[in-house]
Amino acid sequence: MSLGGLGHRAPLLWLLLPFMAGLAAGRLVDLPAPPLLGAAGIAVFFALLFSSWKSVAARRAWSLALGVAMALAAAAYFQLRLNRPLEWSDLPPREARLTLLVTQVFSSSKGQNRINGLAVVADAATHLRGLVNQRLYFSLTLPPGAVPPLRSAKIVAVGVVELMPRHPAEGGFAGYLADAGVNFKFGRGRWLGEAAPPSRYQRFCHLAEQRFEYLLDAGLSDQPALAAIYRAMMLGQKQEMSAEQQALFLHSGTMHLFAISGLNITAIALSVQILLALLRVPRLAAAAAGLVTLWLYVDITGTSPSAVRAFVMSALFVVSFSLRRPANPLATLTTSALLILLLDPMQLFGASFQMSYGIVAVLLLLGGPLAETLLARWPLFTALPESTWRWYHRWTNGAWRGLLGALGIGLASSLVSTISGIQFFGLFTPGSLVVNLALIPISTFVIGAGFISLLCGFVGFLPGSVLFNHAGILLLWFMDRLLRTAMTVPGVYEAARFRAAWMGPAFLAALLAACLAGYAWHWRRERGGFWTPFALTACLIALGVRLGA
Repeated sequence: MSLGGLGHRAPLLWLLLPFMAGLAAGRLVDLPAPPLLGAAGIAVFFALLFSSWKSVAARRAWSLALGVAMALAAAAYFQLRLNRPLEWSDLPPREARLTLLVTQVFSSSKGQNRINGLAVVADAATHLRGLVNQRLYFSLTLPPGAVPPLRSAKIVAVGVVELMPRHPAEGGFAGYLADAGVNFKFGRGRWLGEAAPPSRYQRFCHLAEQRFEYLLDAGLSDQPALAAIYRAMMLGQKQEMSAEQQALFLHSGTMHLFAISGLNITAIALSVQILLALLRVPRLAAAAAGLVTLWLYVDITGTSPSAVRAFVMSALFVVSFSLRRPANPLATLTTSALLILLLDPMQLFGASFQMSYGIVAVLLLLGGPLAETLLARWPLFTALPESTWRWYHRWTNGAWRGLLGALGIGLASSLVSTISGIQFFGLFTPGSLVVNLALIPISTFVIGAGFISLLCGFVGFLPGSVLFNHAGILLLWFMDRLLRTAMTVPGVYEAARFRAAWMGPAFLAALLAACLAGYAWHWRRERGGFWTPFALTACLIALGVRLGA
């Protein structure tokens, strides 16, 4: 069975789907956790009771009770993890001196004397002890000559702390912070000093990132614009790109190429495994070394949520391969999503989680089977026995199979990107399908060239870094020209928005439900076949989207 085929089972979906529904309900409705946990316990009791009966109705009731218990427990878990202090609801903003444990520093342009990021309150004055262990967003002014803190450092600052709205009226940055479970904002602040230095490991990651930048810039001093795109693709440093470059990739629906996510992690994981295989490293040792190398890359580039999710999925695949277990990408996707949400339930509401898992799920449920159906329906050279094929027959057949496979996968992924592009970026990009079909394979080679450049640099062969940097830049130049030409075509993108804020998540959930049902029914023609998710998306877009600014 190929990775894109039908018949893969994922039993954890019976836990994941009600868990996601419970988290969404917990975000929408503010209910205290103890009653929710009590109701979940009652549902578990009935699930155990029904499981002891043998009738068909009892089995159905058992599964329903289990799903209800999981949803209620997830809603309670959301409230516990959010940990929003009710006593602050009626309090005005106030000045405070806080000790912050820095967990993330947002990228900023070089030369700025302000830093922004996320932190956990490590210490506060006696009358503000309720803030300890609360997550907050900070914006601080640095004194002249001060170096921005690294992750895991403890800093002392003074500023104005205020409770953020639970449900922001509009999206934007306030919505992003609310979705991330950040309760407080610490603004108009001044950095007073460092209470504790960052860990040695974080200092190592910072130095390694600087080394990465140096190696990726080797020989590219005369191409600063393309070098910025190169660093953005390899290290996720989108702030180095110009506003014109960011708009170009955003309007074409290809901004995902610059997030350290599945594409980057997969390309680097394959490169590492190929290198270790060439060195004849034993299978289990190669798996361990590959995962350590992959995690270092994730941590050095900032440990973004998308990178961590991609690492978890890659790790599950590597472990199953090393243990010689059959590949089941649907079960792997389900397991990784459940693990990520157990560790950080707030990720469910982020654009990155919804886009990445939504696209991968639709690729597995719809894209793979659709690609196989297209290949089976339109084969080449059917009148010739394969044993009589010449080299040009095999080359043509391989190219044709690659084209049909990419078409099926591209059509499926475009459904999710269409909905999420309108929801999160306010853009309807019908031309993104063709653009991504051309740019994704090229960007994979760019990432491969960047990885080899870093490898050459770390073994001391700087000319090799220069050589592969120029190879990557040449591919990026071709991508840039291709993209600029495509953007001159009328109708490639259009400003758009949903008529109501709830429509984006609801439409995405409806699309995933249609794909799950179609996959379970083996996409049989009498049940709608492959047309159902496309027709559903078209109807939803026609009814719920307003084009124009």
